[in-house]
Amino acid sequence: MKIHDDYLKQHIDFLLSEDVGQGDLTSLACLKPLKNRAEINTRSEGVLAGLPVAEAVFKRLDSKLEFEYVIDDCNPFRAGQTVARIEGINRAILTGERLALNLLGRLSGIATLTSYFVDKIKDTGAIILDTRKTTPGLRYLEKYAVNCGGGENHRMGLYDMILIKDNHIAAAGSIAEAVKKARDFLTGSTIRNKLKYTDADIAAIQIEVEVESEKQLVETIKAGVKRILIDNRTPEQLKALVELARSMADDLKLEASGGVTLDNVRAIAETGVDFISVGALTHSVSSSDFSLEIIP
Repeated sequence: MKIHDDYLKQHIDFLLSEDVGQGDLTSLACLKPLKNRAEINTRSEGVLAGLPVAEAVFKRLDSKLEFEYVIDDCNPFRAGQTVARIEGINRAILTGERLALNLLGRLSGIATLTSYFVDKIKDTGAIILDTRKTTPGLRYLEKYAVNCGGGENHRMGLYDMILIKDNHIAAAGSIAEAVKKARDFLTGSTIRNKLKYTDADIAAIQIEVEVESEKQLVETIKAGVKRILIDNRTPEQLKALVELARSMADDLKLEASGGVTLDNVRAIAETGVDFISVGALTHSVSSSDFSLEIIP
């Protein structure tokens, strides 16, 4: 997953406006605009994510700033390492410092936690996925960080997948009816003419149904759905449902979610599911610790 330059420019301008406003009064008052060198250093260990984002922050403030990568994203780091060296106007470096470090710490924290989950289930064949439980405004970057940690992305938003959950089922009347409506929608005119999806876009859209019981699982499989999310089951319950599902159809993709922790993720993976979605990757993560030091 690549972070697109146009996205960074637009998004970082918004984030800088929140922090800088009309100007960095301290730097404007105390500093003559001179060139300085600085380093970004680690105070913890983990997996690096977000260095191109930090670079973009500084370069929005000083387009001629030089930013040297010492460690690339998606690589491990230990405490006390230098991950980047900077040379540019001192005001720009200090104005961008907090936003750059906030983003770098947040994204590296996500990559680090993701790597712990991925390591726990290695050799099981299961894949760790993220969810939509992301920080508002930072989803694209946080999902990038999940990739750096070795996880994969579930849907990016509401626009690239149909995921039928409990409230959709209740409103539609049944799983079968909700699935029928979803299929009719994908072959109808609204998605093409009003929403402007191409045939290629539509072909890539999966229908997934969330189930919480054996009855719902059977109904979903009978409706011909090939991707099923089994929510909030213990590993023992999950294993029984996976065995039932595989006995009914051999081409299913099964996903587990709900209450996934580092303590139980291995047991969940060993039930035979294809995917494990973990909201904690982005909603309950601790940031990695970085500092920026001006070099005299």
